[in-house]
Amino acid sequence: MNQPVRPRSQKIRLGMLGGGEGAFIGAVHRHAAALDGQTELVCGAFSRDAGNNQRTGAALDIEPQRLYDSWQQMLDAEAALPEHERMQLLVIVTPNQLHVPVSRAAIAAGFHVFCEKPAGVTLSETALLAAELAQSDRLYGLAHTYLGYPMVWQAKQLVADGVLGTLRKIYVEYPQGWLTDNLEASAQKQASWRTDPAQAGNSGCMADIGTHAFGLAEFISGQRINQLCAELASHVPGRRLDDDGAALFKTSGGASGVLIASQICAGEENALKIRLYGDKGGLEWQQMEPNSIIVRPHGAPFYVLRAGAGQAGLGAEALKRCRLPAGHPEGYLEAMANLYRDFANAIRAGERGTPSGVPGISAGLRGMAFIDTVSTASSEKWQAVPDVG
Repeated sequence: MNQPVRPRSQKIRLGMLGGGEGAFIGAVHRHAAALDGQTELVCGAFSRDAGNNQRTGAALDIEPQRLYDSWQQMLDAEAALPEHERMQLLVIVTPNQLHVPVSRAAIAAGFHVFCEKPAGVTLSETALLAAELAQSDRLYGLAHTYLGYPMVWQAKQLVADGVLGTLRKIYVEYPQGWLTDNLEASAQKQASWRTDPAQAGNSGCMADIGTHAFGLAEFISGQRINQLCAELASHVPGRRLDDDGAALFKTSGGASGVLIASQICAGEENALKIRLYGDKGGLEWQQMEPNSIIVRPHGAPFYVLRAGAGQAGLGAEALKRCRLPAGHPEGYLEAMANLYRDFANAIRAGERGTPSGVPGISAGLRGMAFIDTVSTASSEKWQAVPDVG
C-alpha cells in the first residue's frame, strides 16, 4: 500500500548559507536533511563567488529569485515573504567567524538556526547569542553530528544506569591525518580557512575536532569537564594554528581523563573513539564502527551491543534513532539525519530554545569554554573551565 504523501506545506523549509561548489559539509547537511522527507531546501546564499553561487543554486534547483548574493539579502528577502512561503530554518555551514553574527541576525529576523560547530570564535560573543536566544521564541541547534548516533545514546544510558558503577577514567581521542601536508599553501579551500585565525578563531584542530571529543565525553559521561591542563602544537612549518593537541582533565563527578585531537596523524581517517571506566566495568565506542558498543564488566567476559531497529537490550533513545534492522550499517548521514528529524519535529511542536534531542546553545557555550581554556592553558598549571551553558 502506498504511504500518504506529506503535503509540501508541512515540510520544514530550509535556507542555507555556505556549502557551495567545492565545500564538504554543506552537501552532507543537504543529504541528511532530505533523508526523512521532512524538509525542503527553498533558498540559499551558497558562496560569495557569484559563479559558484549560481552553479550551486542551479544544481540544487533553487528558484532564481531565491538565490541570494549575501546572507543579509537572504534574511531581508525571506522575511518579506508570506509566512507560508518563507524559510523557517537557516542552516549555517560557513567558516567559524560568521557563525555568531549570522545566528544573531537570523534569530532576530524570526528564523530558527542550525549551525555548524563551533558556535563561534570566542566565548564572549557566544554568550551574547545565548542571552538573545533566551529572550526569543526561536530554536537554535548545533551540528554535533556524532551525538545523532544511536549507540552514543545507548552508551549514555549505560553510564546513567550505573552499569559501569562510579566513573573513574575517560579516554577520548580524535586523530585525523588530512593536514599532515601543508595543504593551505596550495590554497586548498578546506585547509585554508581552518588554519586562518581570521576565519577559524584562535584554535585550529581543537576548535575543529577537539570540540567533538569534548562534547562526546561530557554527553556520555553526564559530567562536566571542569579542570584541564593542555599542550597544543603546530607541526607543519608556517602553520598559524594548532594541528595537534592533548589535554588532561578532571570532571565534576571526580573522574580523570585524557583528550587527544590531532590532524597530523598520517594515515588516520576520522577515528573518533571513547572509552569510559568505572568501578564495575568499562565501555568503548568508536565512530568508524558506530553500530557497536563493547561493554567490559569487571570480573566477567566482555559483550557487544549492536544497533538495529527492535534490537533487544537497547534503550528507548537508542532505538528511536535506529532506522534499519541489525546488520544493515547506518553511519554519518543517518546520524545527522536524526538531528534534522528531531529539529523538524521541534519546530512543528512549537518548542523554543533548544530542540529536543539536538545539541543547542548550552553545548555551544561548553565548546567555546573548552576552546578558550585549552588555548590558554599551560601544560604546567591547571586552569578552571568557565561554568557556563
